[in-house]
Amino acid sequence: MNKILFVSLFLLLTGLGLCAQEKASTSRNELPDILMDSSTSLHIISPEPIRYVDISTHAVVGDLPEANVLRLKLLPDSAHGELTTGSGSLGIVTVIGESFIAQYQLWFFQSASENSVVTSFNILPSHTRPLDSPIDPTTPELRRHALSMLAQRKVTPVRKTENYGIRAELGGVYTIGDLVLLDITYRNTTNLSYDIDEMRFKIEDRKITKATNVQSIEIKPIWQLYPNTSFKKNYRNIYVLKKATFPANKVLNVELSEKQISGRTVTLKIRYKDILNADTF
Repeated sequence: MNKILFVSLFLLLTGLGLCAQEKASTSRNELPDILMDSSTSLHIISPEPIRYVDISTHAVVGDLPEANVLRLKLLPDSAHGELTTGSGSLGIVTVIGESFIAQYQLWFFQSASENSVVTSFNILPSHTRPLDSPIDPTTPELRRHALSMLAQRKVTPVRKTENYGIRAELGGVYTIGDLVLLDITYRNTTNLSYDIDEMRFKIEDRKITKATNVQSIEIKPIWQLYPNTSFKKNYRNIYVLKKATFPANKVLNVELSEKQISGRTVTLKIRYKDILNADTF
């Protein structure tokens, strides 16, 4: 019996020791390799918007043509200046998204075959290490929640208004963390298409008199599912705002304005109690 207890205790302590020795670093030879040449641009595609990039060599330049795409280009003169043999490691490229960090080792070979040089490279989950969980949800999470809101069909809107033949409806309000998601639909009952100029979100006085100084605080959406565009009959979108509190004598005005010459404007008034009664994910 004592022998069994001793073996069990030994295995337990061994397991704890392995956990305590959990690896906290990554060496260069463990990083995925990417081969580049001087005639091909490399596009690294991230599953999330890229927040930070570090390129450890002057032989490679990069930019972000899209929020989730990193474009890298090898500078031939700089590469030959750094590589005495015309081949070898160019250094490390580090990509940080909203919830992860990924690193790759870049290589250059003067006589590399065309089949070994890639033009695009997807960041896979196996390439990433998680960062501390962000307070706000990531863009893929927001997109997933927004699409689930679009899948819901509510017969009665929370708020509605109509002007110049354009009907605005607040289909639903949801919250996730410190964010507010608004499901807004516009219906065009006229035969004239509506070209969106801009959409503004402003906290303003609920009732305005001539003797009152109007105070207006504009809030910029931090994300929306679809870009603003033109529509003939129906336009539905999900807008994400940072949580804001305002008194009962204020309202959140969602103002949709059209491009000139027509210039039709419709304002949807959202009360604070609509946000307080919001559903949660």
